[in-house]
Order: sequence, then C-alpha cells, then structure tokens
Amino acid sequence: MRKKIIITVIVIAIIILGVLLNGKNIFSNTEDSKSTQENVPITQQNLTIDEKVDQIVASMSQTEKLGQMVMIGIQGTKVDDDSLYMLNQYHMGGVILFDRNMESPEQVKQLTSDLQAQSNEKVPLFIGIDEEGGDVVRMAEKLTPPPSQKEIGATGDIEQAKTWAIKTAKSLKDIGINVNLAPVADVGSNDKRSYSTDANTVIDFVRAATKGYQQENIIYSLKHFPGIGKGKVDSHIDSSSIDVVKEVLMTEDILPFKTIIDENEPNDYFILVSHLKYPALDEEYPASLSSKIMTDLLRNELGYKGIIITDDMEMGAVANHNDFRSIGVNAVKAGADIVLVCHEYEHQQEVYLGLLDAVNSGEISQERIDESVKKNYQSEIITFISMI
Repeated sequence: MRKKIIITVIVIAIIILGVLLNGKNIFSNTEDSKSTQENVPITQQNLTIDEKVDQIVASMSQTEKLGQMVMIGIQGTKVDDDSLYMLNQYHMGGVILFDRNMESPEQVKQLTSDLQAQSNEKVPLFIGIDEEGGDVVRMAEKLTPPPSQKEIGATGDIEQAKTWAIKTAKSLKDIGINVNLAPVADVGSNDKRSYSTDANTVIDFVRAATKGYQQENIIYSLKHFPGIGKGKVDSHIDSSSIDVVKEVLMTEDILPFKTIIDENEPNDYFILVSHLKYPALDEEYPASLSSKIMTDLLRNELGYKGIIITDDMEMGAVANHNDFRSIGVNAVKAGADIVLVCHEYEHQQEVYLGLLDAVNSGEISQERIDESVKKNYQSEIITFISMI
C-alpha cells in the first residue's frame, strides 16, 4: 500500500514540478543537454514511473549527471559567489550544512530557499545535516537538540526514538532541510552515538526512529555501514581495522542494517558507508572504497536498492592515504551513488573533475553513472513531495 501511494504521488509531483521550481521545466532540454526527445507534456505520455525517470535522465548532460553524485559543504551563512559557482558550474546535487552555515532558524530557512532557487537544476537539491543528538547536533542554542542515542536507549522506552525522530524531522523540514544523516545503526561504540551494545536492542530503537522519519516524509540515513561500534580509532583522524570474522559482523554489526533493508522501501533512506577496514570482508580497501562491501555485500547479498553515500572523504581515514582526484572515482567504481565532501571547495572540485576524467576515459561507464543518477533522482522527487 505504501509503495502504491508513493508511486501515485510521484506521478502528481512530476506533473507539477516544472511549474513550481521557479518556472523551470524538468522535462525541457537545457542548452547543454544531449537529449533529442521532443518536449511533450508529461500528461500526454503513457509512461511508467521508471520510463519517466529514464526520460529525464536522458535529457541531462554529462556534467549534470556527475554533479548529482556529489554532496558538498559550503562556507558562510548565505549563498555567495563561491557556493553559487560550485552549484552552477559543477551541478552539485546536494549540500550538507554545519554550524558555520547556521545562525538562526530564519537565516537557515532563507539559505536553504536560496540554495534551491539558485541551483538551476532539473531536480531539487538534497540539503542534509548531521542531527543525531547528544554531541552531534547543529545550532544547538536555537533548535531543540535530541538527547544522545545512548541516552534514549538507556531509557528502555522504544517510543522515545520515534518521538525524537518526529521532533527532529519537523524542525529540520521547517528550515528547508530534507535529509538527516541519522540514525546511527552501529552496535555499541566508545561514545554516546549508539542506542546499545546489544544488536537486537539497536534494531528496536533504530526501527522506531525510522518510522518517525517516515511519518514526517524526510529522508534519513543509516550509518555507518557495516558498523563502527568495534572501532578503536576515530576515522576523522586515521584509518583502523575491525578484526573480527564475517559471522560476527553479520550477526552483530550488520544485523540492524539488514533488518531495516528487509522492512523498508529503499527510496525512504540512504545508507552511509564508513571508512574503516574490515579484513574479513575486504583485505585491501576501506568500506567506502570497497566493491566487496558496497556492491557484493550491501547490494547483492543484503539486497539494498537505495542510495549509498560515503562518509566525508576529507576524513583522515581516507584523505591521508588517497588523492582527491582518485578517491571519488574509486568510491563510485566500488558502488557509491553519492560522494560526500564536506569542507574545502578545492577538494570538491578535484573529486568532481576526477569523476569527469574517469567517464571521459571509459574508466567509469555511462551505464554506471546513469544507474546512480536514476536512484538519486527518484529520491529527490520524493523529497520534493514532502516539502510541498
């Protein structure tokens, strides 16, 4: 029933989207578009949802498609020349906000509105944030920050996870944010970010939180696949390994992710992949650069069909050991749909240009790019619906 409702609403949204987004028609060809299709009104086309998405993706230029696969951080509290250049020159598909971008709810609402209006894209931007609770919150003085997940879990009251997810989702939607990079689905950790050290308890609380986000029609993100609860080194600083056998990972760390995958529609949420190494799964690469983890395990074995987003590529665990031209390429080749680069414009440009070079040289196929862009596009349409 939920899937039928989503499909019906998507059809309606596609019809009106071109009218609402500042007069832009997402079915019209842009100047650099490669499509030769006629601009036939969508109401006259007897197409399935997948066919409509195929048509829109076919109308996008190569640069537009690649931009949809990068989410960036910007500087400042307003759209300035630098951020506008990143959005319009590279067609970035998403923006993540930090405290440096946030002074008040009114200011953030204006910022997100301006970002959407000036992005000049066929589809709305993903505008994301890390609002987990506890120590990982933004603009804590102006918004009501959730307790840490550890504190919520310690109450034993599963409904609190749903209640706080609803409160958080409402406050974020009110200021134009449509993606929350939460909840944390890790089993146990050395800080306050996990609901519990018990996998089944984590499942119960994460499940409740996801229902809260779904109720408010905001995209959420399970993190940090395949689980960092056993990690010993902060991946912001450098790399580390989780040295346990696959059976332990599957029955403990990965179990909350698998449960949510089995129970939910893939367009409702992202899965954010960690930078840690898991030798039992891949002896060579960290999860965010591993085809064995993102494609073989997450896609094929667990059956996840939604958007895979990397953790921030400027974190020491990967940035200390890779150059930015290659890091995005390797992530996409391994299975990522969105590469997250949170801070420096130069690094964001390098990631984008690396992807462009890889597609032009044939290192990454056009089919691989289209696969990700189609998933991203479907979720962006659903996100747009939730904001109207």
